[in-house]
Amino acid sequence: MDIPLKYGKQQVLFSLPSQAVIPEYNEPKYSINKEGFTKDLLHYLPEDKSRYNQVAIVVSDKTRLCGYPEYLPWVTEILIKQGAVKENISFYVAYGTHLKQTDKESINSYGSVFNEYRFVHHDCDDESVFEICGTTKRGTPVTIRKEILNCSMLITFGAISHHYFAAYGGGRKLIFPGLAARKAIYLNHGLFLDRETRSLALGCEPGKLNGNPLAEDLEEIDTFVPSKISIHGILNASGKVCQLIIGNSYNDFVEACKIHDSYYKYKYSGQFDTVVASSGGYPKDINFIQAHKSVHHAAAFVKDGGTLVILSECIDGIGSNYFIKYIESGSFEEAFAILENNYEGNGGTALSMMLKTNRIRICMLTLLDEKTCKTLGIEKVEREDIQKIISKEKGNIAVIRNASILVK
Repeated sequence: MDIPLKYGKQQVLFSLPSQAVIPEYNEPKYSINKEGFTKDLLHYLPEDKSRYNQVAIVVSDKTRLCGYPEYLPWVTEILIKQGAVKENISFYVAYGTHLKQTDKESINSYGSVFNEYRFVHHDCDDESVFEICGTTKRGTPVTIRKEILNCSMLITFGAISHHYFAAYGGGRKLIFPGLAARKAIYLNHGLFLDRETRSLALGCEPGKLNGNPLAEDLEEIDTFVPSKISIHGILNASGKVCQLIIGNSYNDFVEACKIHDSYYKYKYSGQFDTVVASSGGYPKDINFIQAHKSVHHAAAFVKDGGTLVILSECIDGIGSNYFIKYIESGSFEEAFAILENNYEGNGGTALSMMLKTNRIRICMLTLLDEKTCKTLGIEKVEREDIQKIISKEKGNIAVIRNASILVK
C-alpha cells in the first residue's frame, strides 16, 4: 500500500509492505459553534464591569497555533459586548525563550486582530517587565510580567499538546514559561536533570503530570498566577481546532489533558525494528527543536538497535543558539557536567537526543546540511533512501503519520 507523509508544507509518498503497522490515533470530531462557545465563555466572564478595564489575553507563538484567526475575533466581540473597550484589550505572545516572529508571521498566526489590537511580544531577557511573586519548593523563582499581575482580567488561549518532558504543552505553560524570565525558565527546565543519578529525571515524560518533577513545579507555579479564564484547544492531526474547552482552574486544565490523551495516547506497548514517521509537517517541523518532540515520541516505538526514519524539514534550521554546543561537547557525561550547575537553552533536549542516538539509528529527511546532521548523530537521507530502508526491512515495521501528536 502507498502512504503520503507530511514534510514541511508538502507530502511525500512511500510504498509500504503489507505487514507494515500504522499506529493510529482517534481524531476528535469538529464540534465548535459560535453560539455554544459564546455561552461557555459567558459562564466564566464576570458581571462586574470594572473587571473589563484592562484585559490581557495570552496566546501561543507560531509554533503552537490554535485557530487564532477564526476564534480570537469571537473572543474580542464577546468581551466588547460585555463592556470591554477595544483600546483596553492587549494580547501577549507567549514566546518563552523562542525568537520573536515577524509582523508577516504574526498576521498569518493571528489574523486581523493583529492589526486591530495591541500585541506585546514577550522578551524573556527584559528584566524590567517582571515581578518575582515567590519561589517554589524546588527553587524556581516565579517571575510574572507586571502587566499580567495588574490586569483586571486574564485569559489564556492555547492548544493542549503532549510535551516530551513537561507532560503537556498549552494551559499553564502559556504564563510560565511562556511569559517568564529566561533564568527562571532554565531553573524549571533544569529539573529535567537528576543530579544524583547524573541522568535525565524519571517521570519527565509526555502525558505524565504526577511524579514528574518539572510538571509538579509548573503546577506549584500556577498557584502564584492571578485567577484566569483558560480556553483549551483540542486539535486534530492537521492542526485544526476541533474542540474548545473553557475553564478557570488547574483541574480544568487536567481534564482537558485527559481529553487530549483519549485521542493521542497509544495504548499498546510493542516496539518495532524500523519506524518511519512524519513530524506532522509545518509548523511541527519548522526547526529541529520543534521536530525533536516528534523524534522523541517516535523513538519510543523503536526497539534497541533499531532504526527510526523521521521526516522533518527544519526550514528554520536548529531553532536554538544553545543546543548544538551541548551536542558538540563530545558525550552525554560531558554535556551533563556543563548543564548541571548552569542549565540553559535546550540543554535537556541535547541530552535527550544523545540518549536516543546512542540507543537507535536515526535517519532524517531534512533541509539541515550534512555537517549539522553528523553533529546531531543522525544520517541525512533522501526520499529514495527511505524507500530502500523500507523495502529491505525483514523485521517488523511501523509508519507513524504524525509523531508530533502520537505518544506511547
